[in-house]
Amino acid sequence: MASLPPRTLHATLRKITEVLADELANPSELAPDWSETEWLIARAVVSIHGVGSLLADRLRWLGPPGWAQYLAEQKSQTAKRFVRVRQLLEQIDGRSRREGVALVALKGAALYESGVYAAGERPMADIDLLVREAASEQALRVLGELGFRETGRTWKHVMLAQLESGTAPAPLGESSHNSISIELHTRAKEILPLRAVDISDLVFPYPHRPGLGGYASTAALLMHVLLHASGAMVLRCVRLLHLHDIARLSMSMADEDWREVLDKATRTGDATFWWAYPPLALTERYYHCVPDWVMARAAADCHVWLRRACRHRTLSGASCSHLWISAFPGIEWARSPGEMLAYVRSRVVPSAETLHQRKAAARLQPRVSGGPWAQLSQGRRMLRWFLAGQVRQESLQPVLAALGEAP
Repeated sequence: MASLPPRTLHATLRKITEVLADELANPSELAPDWSETEWLIARAVVSIHGVGSLLADRLRWLGPPGWAQYLAEQKSQTAKRFVRVRQLLEQIDGRSRREGVALVALKGAALYESGVYAAGERPMADIDLLVREAASEQALRVLGELGFRETGRTWKHVMLAQLESGTAPAPLGESSHNSISIELHTRAKEILPLRAVDISDLVFPYPHRPGLGGYASTAALLMHVLLHASGAMVLRCVRLLHLHDIARLSMSMADEDWREVLDKATRTGDATFWWAYPPLALTERYYHCVPDWVMARAAADCHVWLRRACRHRTLSGASCSHLWISAFPGIEWARSPGEMLAYVRSRVVPSAETLHQRKAAARLQPRVSGGPWAQLSQGRRMLRWFLAGQVRQESLQPVLAALGEAP
């Protein structure tokens, strides 16, 4: 990273992120007055937040020639990739119908199916599917027949990829040639940061018909998008794309849809909507799209220290635009002193499963989770973080690619 020292890069990432977030939500007429290096780093920010194709349609100014060309290419690649994803979804639908397996297409695929986005407008890095636990092995066989093989497991999903001999993934942004991976879930849940919030029963449609189906309702789709964004906020890796999804859905909803959301929230394990307030508040900061009475209900359900933390929370501070690794990200989400202490202990003394997942992530996604940091022991990590801090690989890699530097 010869171009900028880390502290300068951190400030630059945050500045550019806030400008682009404002521009996507409320486009202005004048291009930012950025240096040549800042325009290059802006490409990295676009990649981090997955909004190249959206900005290409939304911005009212062109910027320098290289910038305009990059966004146009991102729009083209997103549209081409969408065709590939749609064809694969059709294959999954046909095969699962024949085998009698009921699947739910989650997040991006569902947003397309519901008409929130036009064809090829929104990027899709992978395909998320939900299946009942009892049918999970059958679903894996169906996906295996389509050439997908398991590459890893987490508490959240099974990761699958096709054994392709294509080109290496593009180092920056969307590419129609990147392989398409699948994440198979048996639960729609997040751990925030130790407490599990599970909305699976609200997401599954009833009756469960074989094939590829959608969410039980628009309210269930919004709840899952919000819950997914909450999980990302805990880890400081929420994306502008997540907020844009929430905003698009919110703008399409009538009061009765919001009442259904709040009614369904009472049927979750916590019987409150506390976990939805942070992503709603962050989205409202930029888009001003959530009804006041919904915000008031979510705020009332949210515990006081998390609600206070959200007052000044920005996208740049809750995302990979925050360059530094945090020792205890999302600790404000803990709902009691005991839960806070348990979370601190889990970060200082990670479990064997956490260490295993850390190594697996570094192997499967070296540009995101790899680098020298991934190879250090827990003790050396703590010492390095305490003495000098540590930049995040998932934040640094897009910057290096945008600046043309070797990772």
